[in-house]
Amino acid sequence: MTTALPVGTLVDARDTAPAELLAERFNRHTFWCGQSGSGKTYALGVALEQLLVHTRLPMVIFDPNGDFVRLGELRDDAEPSAAAAIADRDIRVLRSSGTGGERLHARFVDLNLRAQAAALRIDPIQNREEYNALLRFEVARAHGGPDGLLTEMRESETQALHQVAMRLENLGILSWDVWAWGGRAATDVVDERADATVLDLGGFAVADEARAASLAVLDHLWEHRDSRIPRLLVIDEAHNLCPPAPDTPLAALLTERIVQIAAEGRKYGLWLLISTQRPSKVHPNVLTQCDNLTLMRMNAPRDLAELAEVFGFAPSELVQRAPVFGKGQALMAGGFIDQAAIVQVGARLTQEGGSDVAVPLR
Repeated sequence: MTTALPVGTLVDARDTAPAELLAERFNRHTFWCGQSGSGKTYALGVALEQLLVHTRLPMVIFDPNGDFVRLGELRDDAEPSAAAAIADRDIRVLRSSGTGGERLHARFVDLNLRAQAAALRIDPIQNREEYNALLRFEVARAHGGPDGLLTEMRESETQALHQVAMRLENLGILSWDVWAWGGRAATDVVDERADATVLDLGGFAVADEARAASLAVLDHLWEHRDSRIPRLLVIDEAHNLCPPAPDTPLAALLTERIVQIAAEGRKYGLWLLISTQRPSKVHPNVLTQCDNLTLMRMNAPRDLAELAEVFGFAPSELVQRAPVFGKGQALMAGGFIDQAAIVQVGARLTQEGGSDVAVPLR
């Protein structure tokens, strides 16, 4: 038995025929792409809404642009039965900025050694004394905040820890808004298994703050992978979290974790849905692990050639139509649809968090 997710209509059908995705086949990694203005994020929202309506699959959405922060807010014209189902779902939004709502936080003291060292830009070989000092340092779990952490380090008899404390201050890491300092963290919320947990990553002042929050969640899920609790990990604008050439140690460690989940996470119930404007912006070891494809309008011949090579199950004649797709049209292929097809994506049930800025008119 399969559960069909209605996401729109088939473009090439003689009569209006529904386009449906197979819910059970989201237990494979999915690649979702389309250039700016193609309707990629809107279409992704349609699919996520249908998963909320028809499945019990918990989703963790890594949202760099605030596109999904209104996932729980219904549109006035939403179909009544589906709207009632969405209204009944547990949807959490953890915000990185602004007022109201629960904050998106991670606990520095809960990060593993490699993550702490990456945030501090401490290399285990080049900065071996500092790394070793951090390795041997047992951070107190008291809610002393950043001052308490620095005091612990400075009162240590280990001189290298004094260097670590200086590095913390010089880089301004302890002043990042992302840290919980003994309070509630995103990992606590994720463990409650809401139907959807949206991590609003876009409001942090420093890019590594968003990476630290993301890495804290992904490391936590990987550490507990043997529980085999299924989760869909939706990474929107994935070039921010798993680029081919990470530019900081924290970015490199985050990319490494996502690559590992792409390679090994499926058997533990950790399933990726990777969304981006261009396939070349995503680490190739993530791209090649995806068994489902949604391709929206894309003009770049190089990108289309790469997609055709990686996703051999997508008919080349349909891939080549991508430059002339209308807004909201997509090629869907792979295990999550019975047959590869061009789909006109249907209407959203909930509000878009981010929309285009209109041209001001006189």
